[in-house]
Amino acid sequence: MTAPASRPHGNAKYHLERCRCLVCCKAASDYDNNRRRAIAYGRWQPFVDAEPVRQHVRALGDFGIGWIRTAKLAGVSTGGVSKLLYGDRPRGLAPTKRVRPDTALKLLAVEPVLENLGDRTTINGTGTRRRLQALVCAGWTQSELARRMGMNRANFARTIVSSLVEVATVKAVRALYDELWRVDPVAAGVPEFRAAAARLIAESNRWAPVGAWDDDQIDDPEAYPDWTGWCGTPRGRAIHYRIKVPVCQPCRQAATQPAAA
Repeated sequence: MTAPASRPHGNAKYHLERCRCLVCCKAASDYDNNRRRAIAYGRWQPFVDAEPVRQHVRALGDFGIGWIRTAKLAGVSTGGVSKLLYGDRPRGLAPTKRVRPDTALKLLAVEPVLENLGDRTTINGTGTRRRLQALVCAGWTQSELARRMGMNRANFARTIVSSLVEVATVKAVRALYDELWRVDPVAAGVPEFRAAAARLIAESNRWAPVGAWDDDQIDDPEAYPDWTGWCGTPRGRAIHYRIKVPVCQPCRQAATQPAAA
């Protein structure tokens, strides 16, 4: 299943694109509360209302986890999930109104996380781009990164700037980044002149280094890199000039704010 290039604000956008606006945060909170209540409710009832479970399966579909995959992840029959969503069409029966608690719990246990998406599902490529670009900033050549990922050079060149990537690529890049972000590429065998050339490429493209990203921001499309350690404050602008990095948007905005009394 291919994710849309731009999702509406809500639970899926909160998880997939890490949008933290009020609409997405409330949708994610409501979803989590409903799911927890449904799980608690299902612990003692011989049959439970199917509607919260149905909504959960549909929410997983919005995230990119189709109902057939959800059934397989939960270890329940695809026929049962089909009836939950669509009813028994040949027999003209409406969608299921009640489900057994164990079935409900298994389906509700499937969470909208990257690990549950199919490898060919397409999602936002922000974090993938930033991780690869940060490694190039450190001196890792694109050809060496492509080799370590088992990817040809042309595909890698598209991936490092792509707005959408497949889940398998996201997972591979995260693993590569975790492996290499603290490793000196020259010490690992990259020739010094090639590492220097990689850094120049990163500088010319204004790619942000590893140190500019916090773990909780690198996947957020709305986040900006912290080039100076003080970005977003009046002090940050001066440091930009000192380190010869173009002033970022947060520092430009901070410079327009009136000084504190």
